[in-house]
Amino acid sequence: MRWLAAFAALLAAAVYTDAKKLREQEIIQRALKDYDWRVRPRGTNESWPDTGGPVIVTVNIYLRSISKIDDVNMEYSAQFTFREEWTDKRLAYRKFAENDPDIQIPPFVVLATSEQADLSQQIWMPDTFFQNEKEARRHLIDKPNVLIRIHEDGSILYSVRLSLVLSCPMSLEYYPLDRQDCLIDLASYAYTTDDIEYVWKRENPIQQKQGLRQSLPSFELADVTTDYCTSRTNTGAYSCLRTILMLRREFSYYLLQLYIPSFMLVIVSWVSFWLDKDSVPARVTLGVTTLLTMTTQSSGINSKLPPVSYTKAIDVWIGVCLAFIFGALLEFALVNYAARKDMVRHGPRMVQNQDGGYRPLHGSQQRTSFCCKIFVRRYKERSKRIDVVSRLVFPIGYAFFNVLYWTLYLM
Repeated sequence: MRWLAAFAALLAAAVYTDAKKLREQEIIQRALKDYDWRVRPRGTNESWPDTGGPVIVTVNIYLRSISKIDDVNMEYSAQFTFREEWTDKRLAYRKFAENDPDIQIPPFVVLATSEQADLSQQIWMPDTFFQNEKEARRHLIDKPNVLIRIHEDGSILYSVRLSLVLSCPMSLEYYPLDRQDCLIDLASYAYTTDDIEYVWKRENPIQQKQGLRQSLPSFELADVTTDYCTSRTNTGAYSCLRTILMLRREFSYYLLQLYIPSFMLVIVSWVSFWLDKDSVPARVTLGVTTLLTMTTQSSGINSKLPPVSYTKAIDVWIGVCLAFIFGALLEFALVNYAARKDMVRHGPRMVQNQDGGYRPLHGSQQRTSFCCKIFVRRYKERSKRIDVVSRLVFPIGYAFFNVLYWTLYLM
C-alpha cells in the first residue's frame, strides 16, 4: 500500500506541474497577444502625461571571476551575472484574474529559460551595451544561461551570464607598487535619457562570489564601488552606470624576484673594493658579470610591460642599481690608473729638516689638509685610498637612495 500511496503522490505532483505549466502558457499567450516588442513600454512617472517618462531600469551585477589582467594590452577578463529589472504594464497579467475568476494567478511566470536562446523577438528589452568591452560572449553550456521572469504587476527580471574582455587604461608610474582602477561601464546604445534611465539596485548593487578578492594571481581586489557616468553626445544624453574595481598589485612576487636579487647584485659589486688592486681579472670579471646580470634582469621585466613614454618606479630602481654597479666597475679603472701612476712616479721629493737633514715628501701630503694627514699616512698609495673611500661612499649613497625611494613610492 505504501508504494501505491507514493505513486499516487507522484502522479498528483506531475498533474499539478502540468497544470501549472498550462496556466503559465495560457498567461503568456494572453499577455503577448497584440504585443509589439518594438515599442518601448510607458514609464511610471505620471508627471509625463504623454510617455510616462523614461523607463527605469534597475541593475545589479554578481561578479563571479576576474582574470587575465594584461598590463601590455591594458585589458582584463571578467565573468559575471548581469541582471536588469524594469516594468512593462502591457505584460501585467493580474487583470486576467479580474476578468476570469477561475484562473489561478502565480506570483510570476518564466517567459524564457535556458532552453530558449533567442529572446529579442518576444518582448521589449533595454538595448544595454558595455562601453569598454573588447570581446564578449554568452554562456551556452549546457544550455544558454538566460532567464526572463515576468511578475503579475508587469515587472520583468532579465538575467544572463556573460564573459567579457574589458579595456582598462592603466597608469604605470608606480609599477610595481601601483594600484589600478578598472571599470565596467554599461549604457543604452540608442535610447536617450528621455527613454531609458539606469539606476543601481539599492541593496547590494555589486555582489561578489566568495573568495573573489584573493583569487587573482598578481592583484588583490581591494574594493568595488559604483558610480554614474551619463554621457552627452551630439545625439543626446545617454544614461550610464559604472562599476569601479580597485585592484592592488601583489608586491611579494616583485620583492622576491626583482628587488632582493638586484639589491644583492649591487652589494656583490662592492666586493671588488676589498680585492687587491693587482687582482685585475677577478675585479673586472666581477664587475662585468654583475652588470650583465642586472641588464638581463631589466630586459626581462620590461618585456612584460608596454613601451610607455613616462618613467616607472621600476625604471628608477633598475637605473640606479645599474648606475651603482657601473660605478663600481669605473672605480676599478680609476684605481688601476692611480696604481700605475704610483709605479711610474719618480723618486720622492726631499725636504730639509730643522736639524739640517732631509726627508721624503710624498705628493699626496702636499695636497692634503691637516685633518686628513692621518688617513694619508696610513694609506700612502692613492689607489688604496680610492678603494677605502669607495667602501664608505657607495653603501652610504645606496642607503640614502633606498630611504628616498621607498618613502616616495610607498606613500
